[in-house]
Amino acid sequence: MKFLRGLFILLITLPAQINAQESANNSLPKRIYTTKRLVKKPVIDGYINEEAWNVVEWSSDFTQKDPDEGKLPTYQTMFKVMYDAKYLYIALRAFDDEPDKIENRLSRRDGFAGDRINVIIDSYHDKRTAFVFTTTAAGVKGEEFASQNGGNWDDSWNPIWYTDAKIDDKGWTAEMKIPLTQLRFGKDKEQIWGFNVNRTIFRLQERSLWQRIPNDQAGFISEAGELHGLKDLKSQRQLEIQPFTVLQYDKYPPEVGNPYRTGKDFKVNAGLDAKIGITNDLTLDLTVNPDFGQVEADPGAIALDGFQIFFREQRPFFVENSNIFDYQFANGSDNIFYSRRIGRNPHRSATLANGEFADEPQNSRILGAAKFSGKTRDGWSIGILESVTGNEYAEIKQTNGKKREEIVEPLTSYFVTRVQKDFNERNSFIGGIFTATNRNLNGNFNELHKAAYTGGIDFQHNWKNREYYIDGNVIFSHVLGSKEAIEQTQLSITRLFQRPDANHVTVDPNRTSLTGTGGRIEMGKNGGDKWRYNTGLIWRSPELELNDVGFLRSTDQVLQFLNVDYLWLVPTETYRNMSINAEQLTEYDFQGNLNRIRFELAGNINWIKNERTRIGIGANFSRFNNFFLRGGPRWRSANSRYVFTSFNSDNGKKFAFSFDYTNVHSDEDVFSRNRFAIGFSYQPFDSFNISLRNQLELTKDRSQYVATTANGANARYILGTMKNDELTTTLRFTYSINPNVSIQFYGQPFISRGRFSDFKYVNISTAKRFTDRVNIYAQNQITNQNDVFVVDENVDGTADYSFSNPDFSFVQLQTNLVARWEYIPGSELFLVWARGSVGSADVDNDLIDSVSNQVFNGPANDTFLIKLTYRFRR
Repeated sequence: MKFLRGLFILLITLPAQINAQESANNSLPKRIYTTKRLVKKPVIDGYINEEAWNVVEWSSDFTQKDPDEGKLPTYQTMFKVMYDAKYLYIALRAFDDEPDKIENRLSRRDGFAGDRINVIIDSYHDKRTAFVFTTTAAGVKGEEFASQNGGNWDDSWNPIWYTDAKIDDKGWTAEMKIPLTQLRFGKDKEQIWGFNVNRTIFRLQERSLWQRIPNDQAGFISEAGELHGLKDLKSQRQLEIQPFTVLQYDKYPPEVGNPYRTGKDFKVNAGLDAKIGITNDLTLDLTVNPDFGQVEADPGAIALDGFQIFFREQRPFFVENSNIFDYQFANGSDNIFYSRRIGRNPHRSATLANGEFADEPQNSRILGAAKFSGKTRDGWSIGILESVTGNEYAEIKQTNGKKREEIVEPLTSYFVTRVQKDFNERNSFIGGIFTATNRNLNGNFNELHKAAYTGGIDFQHNWKNREYYIDGNVIFSHVLGSKEAIEQTQLSITRLFQRPDANHVTVDPNRTSLTGTGGRIEMGKNGGDKWRYNTGLIWRSPELELNDVGFLRSTDQVLQFLNVDYLWLVPTETYRNMSINAEQLTEYDFQGNLNRIRFELAGNINWIKNERTRIGIGANFSRFNNFFLRGGPRWRSANSRYVFTSFNSDNGKKFAFSFDYTNVHSDEDVFSRNRFAIGFSYQPFDSFNISLRNQLELTKDRSQYVATTANGANARYILGTMKNDELTTTLRFTYSINPNVSIQFYGQPFISRGRFSDFKYVNISTAKRFTDRVNIYAQNQITNQNDVFVVDENVDGTADYSFSNPDFSFVQLQTNLVARWEYIPGSELFLVWARGSVGSADVDNDLIDSVSNQVFNGPANDTFLIKLTYRFRR
């Protein structure tokens, strides 16, 4: 605890010790565009020759951002901006001497394909966030909310606005009409907004900006130009209501005798989404009985190490504005808020007697959810989310024909609040987060936490024109529940307090709460000359628990890290840009044990013709794993070395391809892995795109954990030599009839096959040599009896213990075909067909044969869905 107290004192005092007055503002002078009120309203049809646009002047003189920063672009760009009481109007002219070569690719909204122009509006003028509106040469719209000073671009934001584009003999033109209700701004009589325009010439992979931002300049939103002349704007409170209706038909293989699995189901669902502007800055989002039927399926994955797998959020309500609630406190995917906990699959399955059948819910039904979020002009970012999932019951058909219900998930409330405050001329912020999960257990579910609370404080300070920074956070968690629930938490793979050689943690079966901490402190240089670097410390205490509404993979860690980059930013005849990166990482546990030292060196080259190459090497030393034996003693892993490389061709071409290769090899040949991935994308014509990616992973592990069993009074930790082969194929295509009508397909067959041999048990888990760490069973010690391995360790003719055959061959197919029509802005019709199947194949079968059998011959579940939404807007 002395260590944590010292670290906390350092975290809260170090920013105050930095003299921000040493900052030297080396930014380029701000360009200013002065707009005016319109006299006549233009028709938004992509043509810019109307008299209405004569009220304001053109602005041009763009400079390259990529590849040759600071130079004149191949073709110039011009724009005009005007406004009235409700809308902002923008005219764009993109010159091009070869209009027949303009890439006017059709795609679904937010496809960002082909030639395009982004208009970047920092209406808060907070120099950290911006609303980004994109129009392509084909008239396809896209929108993003940029945060973290350009470090995060969230394309889940879908406002209502209007645009169109046209190609002519001078290049192409576009018009935008943006409702002020979709922007956030203050009450000043004359507004000053951050403003920039970015153009991409796709075939040249060239970007140019109205306000030049040098590549060695830290930050992006903060360096934008300014939009002046916005006078007497009145706050426009947003009000949007979007009801929806869903018709769903499910077809699946029937189960004989099961009244709940007859082979087909039909259901009708309806719900409501709403967006209400409480003020011009703050918005309330509501959803009642949300539907996520058209969401793409998760990719296939197998967790051989026992830890949970992180899947990204894909449900629209939780994806939109998710950056506000994001709190990645450490490295990896660990986060205080992981929205996929809301509406998760029930914790329990029905308890059935012989001859009984159950209709079990697949997910916890979200009764309702609300988000209150936004950012005020004086620098406050606010996010509040509340969601409630109902009691979930399994209906059970008993052998006497009667039905009964059994609860499988309790009523649960999830609450999240997030705040941040900018200060020091937007160069610094301090913020916090708090979450609360409360379950109505009603005397049941002793295995679950009754309540779980997490909180954290984070900060960032930038100085010397944002060239240097320090940031960090401290978090805590506190869970409460029955003795059974808290003991289960202590025994879970995230903690494993039962480890026999861990003297800093013990299992206390009488505890009814658990409190832990974690955090990160980091400082470095992310701008200026060619050097970039950062170093810091991350910790997760053994008692930390976030998994009620967050994501936490493991605990009992203290990580020290250092990263150094050297950049070549000026193009030559050979490359556009190049970088070399060196990384170092050291890991300890809270007992003071050194668990890992890692070094990595990597290089990246963007070639002059826009191909990209990455190559790297790395090594792990002094590797120990507290969790490998699932509650057993600390395990020494073999030192390993790895290499990786990748190549990507120019994605501005109609045909592009990529190749990736990774090789890992350890001392004593304990572990080896080869991963190959190859993919391509092809755009045969403007409205159609297809991509295919294949990945093959071949692993051999002589120390794969199999089981833990008892041999008398002693525990036996059983390992085996596993040959694990995984094959994943991902196919996507998009056909766009026009910017508002598209058809998309996603398909992914996945197989993971593991074949085991040479079983052994752990002898001295931390011995230096692998042959001393394990004892291999002799042929007369182990026999396979009907897929159960029986062990007679002392060869006395009596079985000492046994374990199941761990061989597996898991096959999965996920497909999704979606037709989408945005028949009026913000209102959509979806037609969806989804097919999924899961099965097991013979471990001796060829991988491709196993996948083919599952795809073409295996039983599958089919879902046909029609969803209609209509957005009412004021």
